[in-house]
Amino acid sequence: MGETLPGPAAPPGSEPLPPPPPPPNRAALVLGVLGAVLVVILAVSIPLVMGVWEERSGEASDSSDLADVHSFGGLSTDHTEDDVDYEHTPPAGGPHDPQWLDCGPYDEPVRDENTVHSLEHGTVWITYTDELSADDVDMLEDALPDEGILSPYPSQDAPVIVTVWGRQLELEGADDQRLERFIEEYGDGHTAPEPMASCVGGVRETATEGLDV
Repeated sequence: MGETLPGPAAPPGSEPLPPPPPPPNRAALVLGVLGAVLVVILAVSIPLVMGVWEERSGEASDSSDLADVHSFGGLSTDHTEDDVDYEHTPPAGGPHDPQWLDCGPYDEPVRDENTVHSLEHGTVWITYTDELSADDVDMLEDALPDEGILSPYPSQDAPVIVTVWGRQLELEGADDQRLERFIEEYGDGHTAPEPMASCVGGVRETATEGLDV
């Protein structure tokens, strides 16, 4: 067998060459790449998951705003020219006058029987007590939709009540944010028997005066 020859000697006066670096550890390299990818995935996923959670939480909160809405079923749509003794006031439906009440704000209480006919047409009815200031009433008038009626109702229990056919919500005041939520949910008249009929062109009558057609 031949002998192994020594490598070339270092030139006189020079330092010996450093040993070559060890080969890279493939396992450590793969783990490092996977760790970097995982960090990127988490950085992207966590904000998305949090955003979805917040959105769903917000939707649940919005729905809970209308948790106190009262529902009334089995409401008659019969017409009558007589006064009606409604079980609940302000009424949210039931027998009513053949003539509906015109849209808009009123300074005096209006006749229930005419207003209920407007509810049948998909109208929003906002009522308030004498406790409200003039500024509060102006705030309610600003919130009133085109298919809406605003009138005082001194005998009601809550400071403000918003009503559509078959649905009603008692509010704490003119600045109660649930008013807007209620109108968004029910202002299209989908609970009413005749949602496309409108309150436009009805009579203008208060509880203390005769018909003004």
